[in-house]
Amino acid sequence: MTVINDSGAAEPPAVSVDVVFDHDHIWHPYSSMKTPGPLFPVASAEGALLTLEDGRQLVDGTASWWAAIHGYNVPELNQAIQHQLPQMAHVMFGGLTHQPAVSLAKKLVELTAPSLEKVFFTDSGSVAVEVALKMALQYWQGQGQGESKRQKFLTVKSGYHGDTFATMAFSDPATGMHHRFSGLLAEHLFAPAPPLANSSWDPTAMEPISRLLADNHEQLAGVILEPIVQATGGMRIYPAEYLMALRQLCDRYGLLLIFDEIATGFGRTGSLFAYEQAEIAPDILCLGKALTGGYLTLAATLTTQRVADGIAGDGDGTLMHGPTFMANPLACAVANASIDLLLASPWQSRVEAVEKQLQQQLEPCRSLPLVADVRVKGAIGVVELTEAVEMNWIQPRLVELGVWIRPFGKLLYVMPPYIISAEQLTLLTVAIYQVVDEMAQRSRGE
Repeated sequence: MTVINDSGAAEPPAVSVDVVFDHDHIWHPYSSMKTPGPLFPVASAEGALLTLEDGRQLVDGTASWWAAIHGYNVPELNQAIQHQLPQMAHVMFGGLTHQPAVSLAKKLVELTAPSLEKVFFTDSGSVAVEVALKMALQYWQGQGQGESKRQKFLTVKSGYHGDTFATMAFSDPATGMHHRFSGLLAEHLFAPAPPLANSSWDPTAMEPISRLLADNHEQLAGVILEPIVQATGGMRIYPAEYLMALRQLCDRYGLLLIFDEIATGFGRTGSLFAYEQAEIAPDILCLGKALTGGYLTLAATLTTQRVADGIAGDGDGTLMHGPTFMANPLACAVANASIDLLLASPWQSRVEAVEKQLQQQLEPCRSLPLVADVRVKGAIGVVELTEAVEMNWIQPRLVELGVWIRPFGKLLYVMPPYIISAEQLTLLTVAIYQVVDEMAQRSRGE
């Protein structure tokens, strides 16, 4: 049956998701085909709400893995794609260019001025990090024969930079989510995770990484980490002073500093980019996720004139990478619209309001017996537990409470769209408190 919407246009009939086929044949992220877990078919999304096929509405506490900062079905972003689509959906970027890509590169250079001047577009955050690593390696290759031995990187424990092979090597080799591949991955140096930002800054926190750099800097191509917030590796929030001191150490040894802001870029921590809170700049910067407002997959790796010149030190400076869908016009068009919308909005006050409410409403969780810590930074709220959650119980229970929160390990966290209302945010925080309390009751056998 054809449905006529309010504008008089015909809509195709709704088709139910074949969940049985899905369970039997489709692999979802970090899931098992043997025990795939519960699935919840989504029919539509609007603002901060997901509407399931059965009509239930869920407040989205994850912004589709932190990307949908403006929420869903955003008119300005819809229009950007609709305007671009008749012109071209895609064209190869090798030997060709187009206005959406040039406009987006201009925006990114302006936003990161005066340090970062060169832009390489990729189609995912993991690949953006891979390109950053190639930039650093080729930079040292360009410095002459004696420097080509710099083939390792230094990072910190509890980090995460992607699921591709090069990026998996930067997860903690002992306890990180990719530890089962550790024997197959390149080996890099790991410093202890930065201290949590829950007390005054102690400069002695830099001693372990300082020693590693002093002893190994001649074999290193660079240092890579997530600034201010380590996301998937543990939702750890650490002080800006750590980054300030690290920048000084990298300068001392002439090492490239790479920041992975795939998760934190575009306002999530309260500043447009998290590294700005340390009043420093990286040599290479990786962006993704919120770059397109969660509409299409796109990422970017930015670097300095110095790095670009260094790569050309032993030849013409060709960077050996080129994704098929590099600088996809549709993705670039919606990214331009997303950045414009963000900058024209009161995003700082919105993030500040979310932060204040999360601080107030998550703090009572500390009194619950299973809670180890509560952390808030910008539009990020984290409740760390003393034991891992039981996903097959907690996910359906959260849905029953009208929220979409995707816990992992011992962490219950929210990173909602910036446009979320105070009432919707309260539903998220109340649900977190309730399920943690119920977990404690379940563990006591009540």
